Amino acid sequence: MIRIAIAIVWLLRLLPLPVLAPIGQGLGMLLYAVARERRVVVHTNLRLCFPQRSETERNRIARAHFRAMGRAILEQGISWWSSAERIRRLVRVEDQSFLEEALKGQVIVLALHFVGLDLGAIRMSSEYSMIDIYSHQKNPVFDALLLKARTRFGHSKLLSRQDGIRPVVKAMRQGWSLFYSIDMDFGMEGSVFVPFFGVQTATITGLSRMAKLTGAKVVPFVTRQLPGAQGYEVRFYPAWENFPGEDVVADTRRMNAFIEERVLEMPELYYWVHKRFKTRPPGEARFY
Repeated sequence: MIRIAIAIVWLLRLLPLPVLAPIGQGLGMLLYAVARERRVVVHTNLRLCFPQRSETERNRIARAHFRAMGRAILEQGISWWSSAERIRRLVRVEDQSFLEEALKGQVIVLALHFVGLDLGAIRMSSEYSMIDIYSHQKNPVFDALLLKARTRFGHSKLLSRQDGIRPVVKAMRQGWSLFYSIDMDFGMEGSVFVPFFGVQTATITGLSRMAKLTGAKVVPFVTRQLPGAQGYEVRFYPAWENFPGEDVVADTRRMNAFIEERVLEMPELYYWVHKRFKTRPPGEARFY
């Protein structure tokens, strides 16, 4: 089944974006109808993060999110197999100077989980040499595909998340920069509970610890899926001043606060299908 799905995505990536985008949106609405578990996760996340918004508004965001996800699934084929030239046309870059300035020293690119992150990441891998931390996939065919796609332009070094941070620190001390995506629930190991939209959330402290160990500057990176067939935009933000601080918990709160600001700018595009609040403090009931 996975091979058939991959073959379909491979073929559809040959379509022009004005044709592919609405097909993807249609796929998203189909998934909204049939993927009950993920639909419940999205609605639960939106209810927890936006309790002040009406149910009608949260439902609108949920449907828009699934349409965006459907687009991203089919357009993923472009990032996996299309030429670097097509990807550069599809994904424009804003404020790249913030990264260029920081690259005079060591850099951690804090990449947030918005729809289209993989396209943005592969767009940047066509220009920059960076470490990417990789989680092995259960399906070996899909695992091999992702590994090949993420390294196909020859500028990326993939390290396994399962191997911990030592190989990452070693590579950074050899001069590599790090493309780092950690705004997900990875359990309690290496995490602390800090607020995310007012909900106590298990959050990896790795950004603060890695910056302290390597002396790297943190440059945030956000991918935005643009309306219609306009493609994607990746935007860099200024390197954070006075980071890391003396308190790793305060640093982690700062990261979540920054993510909240970006989510409020485009709430339908954050990765709501992920069980962000799965890990709970001791004695607290589960949300999912």
